[in-house]
Amino acid sequence: MSDHSSKNSVSLLGVIGVLGVVYGDIGTSPLYSFRECFYSNSLPINEDTVYGVLSLVFWALIFVVTVKYLCFILRADNNGEGGTFSLLALLKQGLPKEGKLTAILILLGIFGACLLYADALITPSISILSAVEGLNVLNPGMKHWVVPISVVIIFGLFYLQRHGTSKLGICFGPVMLIWFAVLGALGIYNICKFPDIWRALNPWSGIYFLLHHGATSFGVLGSLFLTLTGAEALYADMGHFNARLIRRGWLFIVLPGLALNYFGQGALLLARNSTEKIDVFYELAPAWGVIPLLVVATAATVIASQSVISGAYSLTAQAIQLGYSPRLTIKQTSDAIGQIYMPLINWFLMIGCLALVLIFGESGKLANAYGLAVSGTMLVTGILFFILARVVWKWSLWIVLPLGIVFFLVDLMFFASNSTKIMSGGALPLGIGVSIFIIVITWRRGRHLLARLLRYNLIESEHFIKDIARSKPPRVAGTAVFLTSNSGTVPRSLLHNYKHNKVIHKTNVFLTVQTQPIPYVNDNRTEVHDLGEGFYQILLRYGFRERPNIPWDLQKLEDGNLNFATMTTSYFLSRQSLIAATTGKSLMPLWQRMLFSFMFRNALDPAKYFQIPANRVVELGEQLTI
Repeated sequence: MSDHSSKNSVSLLGVIGVLGVVYGDIGTSPLYSFRECFYSNSLPINEDTVYGVLSLVFWALIFVVTVKYLCFILRADNNGEGGTFSLLALLKQGLPKEGKLTAILILLGIFGACLLYADALITPSISILSAVEGLNVLNPGMKHWVVPISVVIIFGLFYLQRHGTSKLGICFGPVMLIWFAVLGALGIYNICKFPDIWRALNPWSGIYFLLHHGATSFGVLGSLFLTLTGAEALYADMGHFNARLIRRGWLFIVLPGLALNYFGQGALLLARNSTEKIDVFYELAPAWGVIPLLVVATAATVIASQSVISGAYSLTAQAIQLGYSPRLTIKQTSDAIGQIYMPLINWFLMIGCLALVLIFGESGKLANAYGLAVSGTMLVTGILFFILARVVWKWSLWIVLPLGIVFFLVDLMFFASNSTKIMSGGALPLGIGVSIFIIVITWRRGRHLLARLLRYNLIESEHFIKDIARSKPPRVAGTAVFLTSNSGTVPRSLLHNYKHNKVIHKTNVFLTVQTQPIPYVNDNRTEVHDLGEGFYQILLRYGFRERPNIPWDLQKLEDGNLNFATMTTSYFLSRQSLIAATTGKSLMPLWQRMLFSFMFRNALDPAKYFQIPANRVVELGEQLTI
């Protein structure tokens, strides 16, 4: 366990903190998930169906969240970090660098991560809509205010992202603690009116329902999966809280609150014994409690949305570090690790959420678009985990095979049931995921193609330095840092500078920045080699969750020979201008080369990304055809 993770002691305050970050998404599912099992599938309301659906909900929470994620997936701890990219990094340690299996698994993991962006779009939309729909219960005449109010809340949520959430985040945990207490209290209040609802704890009720309702039960499984959305966050947010905190938060607060509320909703349906369509969640409260419940529910959905948005920022930052995405502007909103703001991602999510609210208008309609992306990610996570357990951890085949098959079949069942929603909205998250996947793959292939072009006509450092020692060109005072991805060779920026200016600095550093398959590099960040004649090769290592700061880390290396004072150090960067060739053979089709060229032109300036002062940067350009 890394220091970053282990600092979260297993205390009551720590558990409360988990509630505001990890459990927002799954914690707000009672607002819409249970009712959709009945209303979206035209399921009659009677003891047979209510007991069956409740049994499936309860045991799905136990099997998927408690057993799969808490007992198994959280074991894939990459120095205190979790999530798809952490899982991929662990897996790559036991796989050959080249090979079809490695390539397939990497692509599978990337696709699973891309699907999470669809979740980041739909979660704020459906959660906030479902919370504000409580106005319909308060006064049916206020129905036309639901969409405008939701739009205002969503706009405000994204607008405030630039200011960070470090101060506001302090109250996230306590608010969610109140939310889960309210969920449990409402559940108990309604269970007391129909105590026979506890019969749904019998798993046979769920099995009987599946066996006797044919194709309808398959559709119900797709709606029932909405109770599980957010389970992936348990693993993805390990970078903020350790596994013990996440487990205790679930077992002692979240699971009891959710289970009691779902059973309370079932009890309400049977006690009402009515075919009239109602908002089951808000009907749990007495008349005087609807307004307070509306306020608490809205606050909870905003917190859930904030968690998903922060997760999208974090996922994108990791993708940039690992080379899966162009460099984007990242702003640190506080001193806390992970408190970042990404303008492009923020406005993309905001426009998408607003469009979803305006297009669908109701949480019930939007529910059809929910689930497919998350079930796809959960399916991918399960596959990668059990390959990791077998290939890297060397678990026995007799343990991995039966467990892997059972989890795979359950995940596949949920994914298949959600796939039936493609024509009624499910195509939306799938399309978003595929689009982002195409962008990621294009960037990866383009970078490999560009790296191949840049390796042509490179000169080995040893030969160049010997030539400098022999020719003795004029040397100027100061330190020149030349960024290069090819260690052992002379940076192209140095060759261009020497060709045009005919001088060499007194001290020259060939700097290579590498991203390691770990979240944070605490030891051995730098590696220095004296090449002679005032030339040095320096390697800077960063974890995939770190933000590189080259000047800061170089200044830590200052000694008698190396001096990286700001006013005497210049940074030389190569600036490539790409042209997509319309003729000739290429590893990429024309449309993909054009897309890569567009992304490359609009990527964040390397100087800004590496936090190099603008007045100390010298850029030397060249034009390349891909």
